[in-house]
Amino acid sequence: MEYFAGLDISMEETRVCVVDREGAVVHEEKTTSTPEAIAASLAKAPSCRRIVFETGRMAPMLYHGLVALGLPVVCIESRQAYQALKSLATHKTDRNDARGLAHLARTGFFKPVHVKSLPAHAVRALINARKKLVGQRVMLENQIRGLAVVFGVRLPRALSPAFIKQALRASEGITGLSAAMEGLIAARAAVLSAVAAIDADIKKMAKASTICGRLMTIPGVGHLTALAFAAAVDDPGRFRRSRDLGAYLGLVPRRFQSGEVDYTGSISKCGDRRMRTLLYEVANVMLTRYRGALKLKDWALAIAKRSTMRKARIALARRLAIIMHAMLRHGTLFKAA
Repeated sequence: MEYFAGLDISMEETRVCVVDREGAVVHEEKTTSTPEAIAASLAKAPSCRRIVFETGRMAPMLYHGLVALGLPVVCIESRQAYQALKSLATHKTDRNDARGLAHLARTGFFKPVHVKSLPAHAVRALINARKKLVGQRVMLENQIRGLAVVFGVRLPRALSPAFIKQALRASEGITGLSAAMEGLIAARAAVLSAVAAIDADIKKMAKASTICGRLMTIPGVGHLTALAFAAAVDDPGRFRRSRDLGAYLGLVPRRFQSGEVDYTGSISKCGDRRMRTLLYEVANVMLTRYRGALKLKDWALAIAKRSTMRKARIALARRLAIIMHAMLRHGTLFKAA
């Protein structure tokens, strides 16, 4: 007889449930959320054909750990699982969720998702840390600007050398304001130093990667975008067609159809928001700063002429995602002609 398991995972504990082909529970247990402990708990039950759990913060570590232990684990989309689990049990408990996931594993009524490799997650963590630090830098600069404008001082652009000099000059001789300015400026300097260190790491990693070197042959694609795209895709073979990248990154129009209603709206904005933003910036650079002859640019400018520049940037970002995936899949370089 075949057996199936469901894992309801939290930070500290995991609820394990094993059912047979008919849906009868044969094993239930609560264990710690580590691959070794979960494998030990599953070893107390008959060998399972499929083990299912939801996406979440613990999913990458547990998935790769359990796969390394030889267990047939499948990670499923949490939003889909939520709708199914809600219909299976009246009360939401860890025990009921584990049972519901086991029944999903038994029936096959789920959509498996790709779990990125741990190196890809490490790259994404570096990029996300940089984004947070840049946000903190902007927040500190806006705070400095806001304090100065109270005293009638308008500061120049924050990235210019005169920004700090004028900020310190505005606070001279004013008790309280001077200390506040110095503290904010010191914090800004520390954040800038951290951002510079991360930028150096990103540049080093991109230069050492042949994949990133291939992607950077596209005009406007730099170290950050190339590294982020390689980490977002992870395995090019998991996409059957390159044009699926548009939907994966949320760069295709949202559609709602019901009876006589058939509505096509703005882009779906699903998937990796940071990657979508980077591709939009590359499209903007290609359309406004790149001066070379490029058919891709001419195609996007034709869209802008009959529609808007914003739609042209989005269309070009989607086309760039498709091209970049094809380059990764086939190991080719970008051709401007």
